[in-house]
Amino acid sequence: MKNRRVAALAVLSVAGVVFSGCLSGVKFFSETCAFNESCPYFFGYPACYFGFALFLSMAIMLIAYRFSVVGLAGALRALVAVSGVGVLFAGYFTLLETPVLFKEGIYAYVLGLPTCAYGLLVFAAIFVIALLALRSAPAAE
Repeated sequence: MKNRRVAALAVLSVAGVVFSGCLSGVKFFSETCAFNESCPYFFGYPACYFGFALFLSMAIMLIAYRFSVVGLAGALRALVAVSGVGVLFAGYFTLLETPVLFKEGIYAYVLGLPTCAYGLLVFAAIFVIALLALRSAPAAE
């Protein structure tokens, strides 16, 4: 069970890195938002940059666990903390998009929902899986 949860966390983290990396790359190189959406900013930088940093930090933590740099419990605690911040972060920006979603429907977005909503779903999945894995992990690790 532990290996399946860690594998799921790795897949979700890498998927988050790829998705937010694509959004960040488009924004960085073309100065337009991918999928023709509004581009929320946080402290003067596009929100997707912060999402990328959060997903990348979780992927790095899982790599550190894989190579025995950190123990399982430590890696899982870090994932719970970072993904919890991600849920709050992406949730905030998703809430800002709800007026557009209610006014124009899913056709307002190329992917049916704002990209922040997909980030929110992945952060939430990582949070739940890491929390469940942490509850069943030995405390000594």
